[in-house]
Amino acid sequence: MKNSLLKGLMVFLTMLCTSLTYSQDVSGTVSDASGPLPGASVLVKGTTKGAQTDFDGKFTIKNVGSNAVLVFSYIGLKSQEVNVAGRSNIKVTLKEDSAELKEVVVIGYGSVKKKDATGAVDQLSSKSFDNVGAPSPADLLRGKVSGVQVTSQSGEPGAGSSIRIRGNSSIRSGNGPLIVVDGVPLDGGDVTAGGSDIGLGGSSARNPLNFINQNDIESMTILKDASSTAIYGSRGANGVVVITTKKSKSKEPQLTYSNSFTFSSLASNLKMMNSSEFVANGGANNGGSGYNWENAILRNAFSTNHDVAFTKSTENSSTRLSIGASNTEGVVKNTGLDKYTFSFNNSNDFFGGALKIDTKVNYSSLKDQSALISNSAGYIGNLIGSALYWNPTNKLYNTNGTYNVVSNTFINPVQLANAYTDYANTSKLLASVKSTLKINDNLNYQFLFGIETSTSTRKFQLDPTIDIQNVAQATPPGSSTPKFGQAGISGIEKFNKTFEHTLNYNKTFNDNFVFDALAGYSYYQYNANGNDVSAKGFDANQMNLIDNIEGGLQNEYRASSWKNQVELQSFFGRVNATLYKKLLVTATLRADGSTKLGKNNKYGSFPSVGLGYKVFEDKAGILNSLKVRTNYGVTGNQEFAVNSAVARASYGLNGSLNVDTNANADLKWETTTSSGVGVDFGLFNNRLTGTVDYFQRNTKDLIFPVPSAATQPGPPSPRFVNLPGNLINKGYEVSANYKIINSDKLTWDVSANASFLSNKMENFAGFIQAGALHGQGLSGAYAQVVTNNEPIYSYYMYEWRGYDANGASIYADASGADASLGLAAKKLVGKTGLPKMNLGFSTNVTYKNFDAAVSFYGAFGHYLYNNTANAYFFKGAFLGGRNVPASVATSAQAQGDPNSPSTKYLEKGDFLRMGNLTVGYTFSGTALEKLKIKSARFFVNGQNLLLFTNYSGFDPEVNTDKSLNGVPSAGIDYLSYPRSKAFALGLNVTF
Repeated sequence: MKNSLLKGLMVFLTMLCTSLTYSQDVSGTVSDASGPLPGASVLVKGTTKGAQTDFDGKFTIKNVGSNAVLVFSYIGLKSQEVNVAGRSNIKVTLKEDSAELKEVVVIGYGSVKKKDATGAVDQLSSKSFDNVGAPSPADLLRGKVSGVQVTSQSGEPGAGSSIRIRGNSSIRSGNGPLIVVDGVPLDGGDVTAGGSDIGLGGSSARNPLNFINQNDIESMTILKDASSTAIYGSRGANGVVVITTKKSKSKEPQLTYSNSFTFSSLASNLKMMNSSEFVANGGANNGGSGYNWENAILRNAFSTNHDVAFTKSTENSSTRLSIGASNTEGVVKNTGLDKYTFSFNNSNDFFGGALKIDTKVNYSSLKDQSALISNSAGYIGNLIGSALYWNPTNKLYNTNGTYNVVSNTFINPVQLANAYTDYANTSKLLASVKSTLKINDNLNYQFLFGIETSTSTRKFQLDPTIDIQNVAQATPPGSSTPKFGQAGISGIEKFNKTFEHTLNYNKTFNDNFVFDALAGYSYYQYNANGNDVSAKGFDANQMNLIDNIEGGLQNEYRASSWKNQVELQSFFGRVNATLYKKLLVTATLRADGSTKLGKNNKYGSFPSVGLGYKVFEDKAGILNSLKVRTNYGVTGNQEFAVNSAVARASYGLNGSLNVDTNANADLKWETTTSSGVGVDFGLFNNRLTGTVDYFQRNTKDLIFPVPSAATQPGPPSPRFVNLPGNLINKGYEVSANYKIINSDKLTWDVSANASFLSNKMENFAGFIQAGALHGQGLSGAYAQVVTNNEPIYSYYMYEWRGYDANGASIYADASGADASLGLAAKKLVGKTGLPKMNLGFSTNVTYKNFDAAVSFYGAFGHYLYNNTANAYFFKGAFLGGRNVPASVATSAQAQGDPNSPSTKYLEKGDFLRMGNLTVGYTFSGTALEKLKIKSARFFVNGQNLLLFTNYSGFDPEVNTDKSLNGVPSAGIDYLSYPRSKAFALGLNVTF
């Protein structure tokens, strides 16, 4: 016994000495590409011993074996294992793990691993965004996701953008996707009031997504097919964009400051004749020289952007607070966008994690300043039109400093720019509280309450010092002398509420069966009201019309108001199951009831099913992973006018009662039946990953107003009905990402995507006019139609063949209804304003502390109608004293040749644009450590530096709102705000 105790003691002492000999304290620093990384995990492999890095990214672990392995990890970064090998100090730099960032994607009412998704889902993380702030999150999607086309109405800061996911699925209802921010579905309507028409055309409302600060966005997920969108039922027909804002990830307090300074100038030049060219080609010489339309109304713009964010987390809570301020000048004088944002994201766990409360607040204040650039100006033109047609031999100013006034139909552009004031102030709040109760390990209950509220006021005035024919003028009773000037104030207020209850059950029964079920109820209420006040005919000495609007003529004072409410109630459920680690099943059903619909069709059901099969997963060799997907489902579209199904009347002047619409008790949703197949693949050790998809969408029950009956008996006002017919969209999508180099010092990856789309109306008996045209001689003209066996927005016009010996336009032979009159006939010309192909390409390179990125995007196969040229660039305008391009002045066209809508002004819209080019450098070293700076990155960015196109207008990426009777248009360019190119310098610093 004594010998046994002695032997045991010797063994213990030997082990202790060995431990003291081979154990040591290990310290070091953990960094990422931006610098020291606080809150990173360091663990001794095979044990529970470890530490987290402090504020400076430093750590210390005591008594570490000399041959131990340390595991370094951080969310969103690649884990790294390091052998201690007797060292006492270790420095590690963790790299971004793009596969991990994309592995879990946010979907409706939850998230799913990308490899387990049965639907067509794409996600962009904040790492994919460009380094200069975008006025709207919509701009971040441009060229980045296959099947998604983003087109700005113009180059104006904050201009409206159209987002199309897999094409257009409606004629007259909304075609934009549902936007969901932190679980709250936005109502999708205009937030800022549109500009009033004072006789020179109306302007469009601003982009409703301008209120979100790009730097607050963590990710944007795009749901494209029925398997992923059917959970949103009657609102998912046009796809869904799910925006998730940032939250704190660091347990150490962290302060981040970002800024950028941007210099912008006109990107493309619409070449007009100078004074010498104008005279040389036969134009009237009025003695002036040196006029340039760009100098008259454009400028080199300067913009700034500043963002500050603070984050802090503990074991049971996380908080992120950010403030942003930006000032964006437009290249057109007196235009711009000021934007101030505030966001708050807080999460707290209670009762040991059994209850979690998430609170999110986003507030923004925007001020838009606009010039008189409208969508429907006539012969007199708007600011762009008057600047283009101004005779370059005319002086802008008289010798006494007053404006040179030619006539009230030939407007001095500088006078017009200075006489017009237009600005809109908008405040928006989006807030939500989400509580998650963990009932047991498998069952969770969640309640979400959200509000979306906004207030917007738009004010404008045209000074009484300018005389424009039939614009902003009125005659006092008993007088023949007109007074000038007009002012208007319009406002929109919205208050929307979201209530959602969901119950989620998730359990892994065994390796061969994983089950996830969701059931829920939601209630949405959308309230909106607005008002408008306007006055005309002011005293010539009155300058501030907006704040003294009662100074106009009493008989020209107008006021109006409106209010509406929409309620939507829904029941929904979804089941996700994984069988034998191979077969994936998603089944969804949603039932929606809406106050927008007829009383006989208040509810509709929207089912879908998605299947996936993992042929390969994590295999060695050339082909590493392969998954096939298929889906089928039905979604709806309720983005049509409020009160379309009910009889509606309103009181007009002097109490007259007007019937606006007749009731239709059978009005129901437009429904889209979608099906598709897809393949996800990984090759060459998953260095090459990508997807291929084919889809088909069939929309029926298209909502459209039947006009008032021409004869009685019949309805005296329009009535909304579901038209017979089908709108068919078909297409292919391809996307790929290739990691060309992925070493410690050098990385290089390339991403590309392409989509090919076609659409056609079938079983449709209608012939609907679209694409209104404006300008001299174009009253009542249109360029597009929606008709059977043709794509929507097909061009319908005269087919131009050149000029005859007398300079008269030659059109195609007569046919159809005009044949008996011997006249040329308008015809379908086999072209459409919708692109058939969209492309996107980007590449990123990092070398040590340097990084560079470039992105391109383009659209092909569509045609643009140059309404600007149709309205202003013809021989008669030049000989009448207006400026035109030299090619028009020297053309064979006769002075009296009518400028009829024709293929003469139809041009290919193909373009390829360099969207962004960024070069950055991340600083590191002891100097930053002494300043308590974790990271600092300086970058230079260029936007819209290159454009490849044959289009003769300002820019091929344009979509002027040329709606006709509520039917939208596509691909029409008319006096649009020109696009700019920009250079930016920026700095991102983390403390």
